[in-house]
Amino acid sequence: MATTTAYSLTEQLANLESARILALSDANFYPSIISTILPIVGRDAPQVELRRWGADFLAETFANPTLSGSMKETLSVTALDCLKGLVEREEDGDVLKGCVMMATSVYPWVVRWIVNNPYDTHTWEKMSAIKARILRIWDSTAIGVRLCCIKFAQKVVSVQTAGNEADPRRDPRDINLAMIPPNNAILVTRNLEAEASGLLDRLLSIFQESPSDAILIDATINSLATLIRARPQLSNKILNALLSFNPLKQANSPMTSKLRVVVKSMEKTVRLLLIHILKRDPQNPSANKIHQYIEKMSRSRIEIFEEASRKRGPPEPTDALDAAKRQRIETQASKQMKLHVPLLSDGPHTVAELFTIGADAGLQAFDVSTLEEDMAIKISVLILQKTDPDILNQAIQGIRQRFAALLAPPPHLVVPPIPEPQQQPVVPEVKSPLLGVDDEDDDYEPDLYPTEDTEQILNKLDNAPHKGPEPEPKSEYTEIAPFTLPNPPALSAEETNLVGNGTVARVFGVMSKLEDASKKPKSGINRLAAGSSDKDAWITIISRLATRSTFGIDRAGDSVKSEATSLNETIRQSLYGYTIADFRKRIDIAVAWLCEEWYNDQLQNKSGDDGPLHYEYWALKIFDGFKPYLDARDKILTRFLGEIPELSVGILERVKNLCSDPAMVNLALTSLLYLVIMRPPVREAALDAVEEIWATYDDAKTMAAKYLIKWRPGFEARYKAEEEKTYENESDSKVDEIMADAARVNEAAS
Repeated sequence: MATTTAYSLTEQLANLESARILALSDANFYPSIISTILPIVGRDAPQVELRRWGADFLAETFANPTLSGSMKETLSVTALDCLKGLVEREEDGDVLKGCVMMATSVYPWVVRWIVNNPYDTHTWEKMSAIKARILRIWDSTAIGVRLCCIKFAQKVVSVQTAGNEADPRRDPRDINLAMIPPNNAILVTRNLEAEASGLLDRLLSIFQESPSDAILIDATINSLATLIRARPQLSNKILNALLSFNPLKQANSPMTSKLRVVVKSMEKTVRLLLIHILKRDPQNPSANKIHQYIEKMSRSRIEIFEEASRKRGPPEPTDALDAAKRQRIETQASKQMKLHVPLLSDGPHTVAELFTIGADAGLQAFDVSTLEEDMAIKISVLILQKTDPDILNQAIQGIRQRFAALLAPPPHLVVPPIPEPQQQPVVPEVKSPLLGVDDEDDDYEPDLYPTEDTEQILNKLDNAPHKGPEPEPKSEYTEIAPFTLPNPPALSAEETNLVGNGTVARVFGVMSKLEDASKKPKSGINRLAAGSSDKDAWITIISRLATRSTFGIDRAGDSVKSEATSLNETIRQSLYGYTIADFRKRIDIAVAWLCEEWYNDQLQNKSGDDGPLHYEYWALKIFDGFKPYLDARDKILTRFLGEIPELSVGILERVKNLCSDPAMVNLALTSLLYLVIMRPPVREAALDAVEEIWATYDDAKTMAAKYLIKWRPGFEARYKAEEEKTYENESDSKVDEIMADAARVNEAAS
């Protein structure tokens, strides 16, 4: 039974993880997935693993920047019951951390929901219960949950404090107290502001109640930095608390290694925050106090840590004679030291064994590949600097001897050298002085030359029996056949997708680390993708992999085409997420990608390929991705419409729909006017869109009419006729009202 339950839990987690990956690829799946998993991962889930996964997934969902604000607002109300049940029941630290982080992301959207729906008392009661529970466990739970509670308190203070409405750069997603109307019966501004002030005092009290807890102090300071930037009216109160906090006060205790790290961490965090405040606002009224505080901390830090170094005591006193004697003894010892490098035993050996000298098992088991390249270089340089040159030369000589022994053939295969014939000594001839003839030996010597002539020898060889070719002598060495590695096993479709996804992730990791390419002229659509290693080259490579890699394989097998299409869709989804994550800085990446999609669609149409077209789908999706974040002063929309290769009816429809928001009328009409002026091929389509806006939205009539009178001949007469007709209708309605009033008066008088 236990095995069945474990398998069921594993299968459930695998299915949930698949749903999570699907939601990350397309945010439109979030509503259906969340409504499905809430009963599975809620407070009634029997396994704590399911509740942990649910808390983490919900926290990740509401922190996802690709999810629109309206969708987050709706999903927040849907998930409140699940969040309330988990927070009130749960004791597991991991589940509580996920719940608190989810509540941190959900709280602003619930407040905005109540602003727009002031009758929904039940939703606000649930959110208030969740907030009360989190603030109640703040000081009594584990350190990880306490850090999340600090972040939640900072978010509550930010929401329940008025924002700076005078700043035109204000984020439209910044939900604050100024958005709440005075007549809202649920959200009472006075009570919320008082609660925010109390929570801020509770955050600042950590500097007095837990001055030695570096983790809590650092987390609080980091959360206060966000409040100082977003809520300037709170900066004086926060700065006074920071300037009254002395992180070096704990150094009066006996200085241990742990205490040294704690004190340095707190002091550095406070100092960096104050320096950042000075850089952002050099004219801050507290600038002099901040300078004095930083200088005081610097002096105290130097005194404390230098004093700790002096307490270790001076080095042992020595005179010149002792120093010379020690140097001479060390030199003699180093000269006498001899390194023994034993030869390797018979049999195969690895390269590591060839170069290993020491026999320390711990060092041999250490994997050097786990070190980063910079760290390995630094360690190698330091070791070479500290190594005695004589010892290093001995080690090199020992490795050479090992290498020579490995290259030498085995003893049983060594062929002894053939001795060369010794030459007899030449004896000079001696002539007899008495006889006047040579002194020769009279003994008989046989004639060693053949007595038969050449013709007789050839006849004997012809008549001799044929014995066949003599076998070649066997060599003691055996010829080795050429070695070839076997072919690797074929990857399955799942393994291929996994490897492809990993490659795509690494490419995007490289792109995020590269600096922006310098502005230089491009050579158009035919430029080389890998002409350089800058960010622009990587963008071109990845966009062409997504668009052109499947072109021309329509006659390939179904499996090959399916795998390639799946990889292309993965790259497209990654490109979409990468551009939308910071669309204002990466709009050029989106335009370059769409140009490649449009070019690939043109090639498909030209070649008669009946495959799907991707340009319009992704252009509309990118537009829908950044549309919720547009501001009335934003120029991203104008740039996007002006640089994409083709404007479809769907894109113009979305631009027209922007005018449903009165704040976006100016942006939409200005962008369409830019198309009229700068893109003549789409001038008529843009003017048609302006005319439809004029006919549909009353807030845009004046501005749209101004553009149409200038750029569309004949519209002025229609406009005047429309105005006269409107005026007549209004006059008739007024006359009817007057007559009706007169009739009522006459009737009353009679």
